Amino acid sequence: MKLFVCATNVRTGRVKVFERPEITADMVMASACLPFMYQTVEIDGEAYWDGGYMGNPVLFPFAYKCTCQDVVIVQINPMRRDEIPKTAQEILNRANEITFNGGLMKELRAIEFVGRLLDAESLDPGRYKKMLIHMIDFDAGHRPFNASSKLNADWDFLTYLHHEGRDATARWLDKNYDTIEKESSVDLRSLFM
Repeated sequence: MKLFVCATNVRTGRVKVFERPEITADMVMASACLPFMYQTVEIDGEAYWDGGYMGNPVLFPFAYKCTCQDVVIVQINPMRRDEIPKTAQEILNRANEITFNGGLMKELRAIEFVGRLLDAESLDPGRYKKMLIHMIDFDAGHRPFNASSKLNADWDFLTYLHHEGRDATARWLDKNYDTIEKESSVDLRSLFM
């Protein structure tokens, strides 16, 4: 099984993707290092922060290093919120969500664009791969939570999230299972148009 863990190089601002078999506990810690809360993680003389600053998650390894076309994204940061933030904390929370979705949105735009070019036979299918994107969206269950909830390690809260995740996955499978290996279950253009 392939595993990709990403972190953001503090000096260069570039994404670093760690892969098996090299993944260490430091690399996992780097991938979740929020610099306002934790000390920067150093690996081989380089400083790293949370990978979400550059890709949350990074998808390009799935295009270049995997043979499967299907990618299932578990979306935990809401892309859309209907209410407009008004307080400083609400604004900070929403800015966090938008920032951490930015890299994902850019990659999804590129995936959609390549897919359209492949459908129009404008790209060589021997060099490019059409990716089928699926998304398990936790928006409905997580709307009451703000960015600070990511720091909540209370067992009851984690158990609640586990239950919500299983329910959301079961609903997604019931609705979208037949699309796997055939088509995307997400209309990518609607996400950013």
